[in-house]
Amino acid sequence: MLNRVILIGRLTRDPELRYTPAGVAVTQFTLAVDRPFTSGGSKEREADFINIVTWRQLAETCANYLRKGRLTAVEGRIQVRNYDNNEGKRVYVTEVIADNVRFLESSGGGNREEGGSSNANAGYGGGSSNRGGGSREQQDPFIDDGKPIDISDDDLPF
Repeated sequence: MLNRVILIGRLTRDPELRYTPAGVAVTQFTLAVDRPFTSGGSKEREADFINIVTWRQLAETCANYLRKGRLTAVEGRIQVRNYDNNEGKRVYVTEVIADNVRFLESSGGGNREEGGSSNANAGYGGGSSNRGGGSREQQDPFIDDGKPIDISDDDLPF
């Protein structure tokens, strides 16, 4: 059996970090994922709003670096849980339990956060963070953002 999902979308709000009574970090956020088609005569795409849950170190990393509007990739499994609300009705909740989160774009502006580059590995399943030392230039080879690169034809492999 297989229960695996990969999503790419934008956060609808900042992640909410909480701790269980045992002290385990848990973060919840919602990812807006565009549908691959437009409906009716409208040229705008509809989106699905998918609840994401992360745990432990990954939860803390997401809470520290993700913000509303950031393009993010999430890999995990779908979980359906239920509970009885205050009115005695059974409520079903479908959510993705993420074990891998990738930050797909920088935080914007000139102030780049550690672990927030376009190919950040700050959200690997183990929750490891890309907080190594070194200057900004060493961490991000694309720091020039649109300036011409001096490459001769001999440097290209094709």
